[in-house]
Amino acid sequence: MTPAWQRLEANASSPVKRHFLHGLALLDRTSYYTILVAMGMMTLLVSVQVFSRYVLSSSIDSADELSRLCFVWAIFLAIPHGIKVGIHVGIDALVTHFPDSLQRLLAQLMAWLGAALMAALFWISLAAAISKWQELMPTLPITAAVFYIAVVVCAGHSCLHLVAQALRLEPLPSAPERYEGASS
Repeated sequence: MTPAWQRLEANASSPVKRHFLHGLALLDRTSYYTILVAMGMMTLLVSVQVFSRYVLSSSIDSADELSRLCFVWAIFLAIPHGIKVGIHVGIDALVTHFPDSLQRLLAQLMAWLGAALMAALFWISLAAAISKWQELMPTLPITAAVFYIAVVVCAGHSCLHLVAQALRLEPLPSAPERYEGASS
């Protein structure tokens, strides 16, 4: 086990919490490797397209669409990883002047609010994906809903991390931890 997993496991006092955190860690790992594959495919597609266009004077019809799809998936899969470690932009000019206990309470409240908003985004994007299911991409015989499915996955994964933070299963990143993590 990694030291990070041991710290999380120490916070999980019950088997249900441990299983939740273990499942979340598995989802993180799967998402991480999917991001690597998507970024690799995007880089390869763009490189082959540039070579094909400028050296062979030919173009791959679906390269632009596929590279855009890989980019969208990579970005939306990466958002929950940023939420987990607290590296997204936050304005804490006022909150840093509050006592530590109030800062933790506000962070927990914001995690619950963020989880509620991500749950709403999950349902809205799921409905959008379902409504777009019959539409096909212009150059590929793939449903156009795959762009919306990335949002569904992102919202669900982000919601799980926010719930874990709100329940204090995952540590809530404090302001100094965010700044130190962003610079390394």
